[in-house]
Amino acid sequence: MINALAAEKSGGELKPFEYEPGALGEEEVEINVEFCGVCRSDLMLLDNERGGTQYPLVPGHEVIGTVSAVGSGVENLKVSQRVGLGWYSGSCMNCEWCQGGHHNFCRQAEQTIVGRHGGFADKVRAHKSWVFPLPDKVESVSAGPLFCGGITVFNPIIQFDIQPKHRVGVIGIGGLGHLAIQFLHAWGCEVTAFSSNPTKEADARELGADHFVNSRNQEAIEAVEDSFDLIVSTVNADLDWNVYIKALRPLGRLHFVGGVPNPICFPVLLLLDGQKSVSGSPVGSPNTIFQMLDFVEEHQIKPVIEVFSFEQVNEALDKLRNGKVRYRLILKR
Repeated sequence: MINALAAEKSGGELKPFEYEPGALGEEEVEINVEFCGVCRSDLMLLDNERGGTQYPLVPGHEVIGTVSAVGSGVENLKVSQRVGLGWYSGSCMNCEWCQGGHHNFCRQAEQTIVGRHGGFADKVRAHKSWVFPLPDKVESVSAGPLFCGGITVFNPIIQFDIQPKHRVGVIGIGGLGHLAIQFLHAWGCEVTAFSSNPTKEADARELGADHFVNSRNQEAIEAVEDSFDLIVSTVNADLDWNVYIKALRPLGRLHFVGGVPNPICFPVLLLLDGQKSVSGSPVGSPNTIFQMLDFVEEHQIKPVIEVFSFEQVNEALDKLRNGKVRYRLILKR
C-alpha cells in the first residue's frame, strides 16, 4: 500500500489516505518521496478552480526522493539513486511529438496529479522517461520546484534562443519570477524585474536583477518603452498588456508562463510595428529538463524555500492560498 495525503472534496483538508498501486509496470519507476514542493497548480486542482478535478486527490508534482524499485524495462535508473519528478509522469513515446523530442506536447501525456495520485505520499510512480537523476551538487531539499516552476521559466530561454546580453524583463517576483531572474542573470542577460510591490526590489536585485520597475508607476513603465528583446510574464493577474508590448524592441516577444485569468486584448498594430510576438509555453521536454539541471548545478541556482513537515500540509496550503509564501513551499518527510 502507498500512504498518502488526500482531499475528498473541493477545498477540503488533506487527510491520511492509502491506496494499492498494483504491479509495477515494465517501464515504471517507484520513488521513495523525501521532499515535495507545494505549487499553485496543486492548489488549483485541490480547489477545482477549472473544474474536472477527480477526488480523492493526492496532490504533489515537485517530487524529490530515491528510487525504491524499477521495472524490468528500466535501464537508465537504479535503486537508491536520487531523482526528481515534475508535472508529467508519462507520455506515449510513439507520437510525432515524443519521437521529435517534444514529449511535453504529447496528446496522451500523463500529468502527475491529474487522474492519478501524486507525490504527497511516501511513494509515487512514473514512467522512466520523466524521472530525472539529480546532479551531485544539487541539494535535495530545494530541488523540487525546479521540476515545475524552474523548467517553466527555463524552457523559453532554450526555445527562443535567448542570448547573453539580451535585455529581458520579468513580470512578477514570486514562485516563477524569482527563478526566472536567477536563470537569466546566470545566462548573461541584462535583467529588469517588474513588480507592483516596491518592497521586493531588494530581493530582485539580490537574485540578479540589474534594474527594477514599479509596475504601478506609469512614468516608470513608459520610461522603458522600446527596451526589451523578451518580457516573460509569470503572474496570474490581468495587467495592461499594451504597455508591455510597447516596451519591446523590434522583433521582441511578450511571453506568458503564468495563467492570466481573462482573455488578453491588444491592438494588432502594436505587433505589426516592429514585428513583435506574443506567445506562451508550458513546462519543457525531458531534454530541456536535463539541460536545466546541468545549468543549475554549474551556477548553483536554488529556489528560495520555506520548509514544512508533511504533517503540516494544510498549514502550508493555507499559507499559499493567502499569498504569504517566499517563494516556494517544500514538504519534508
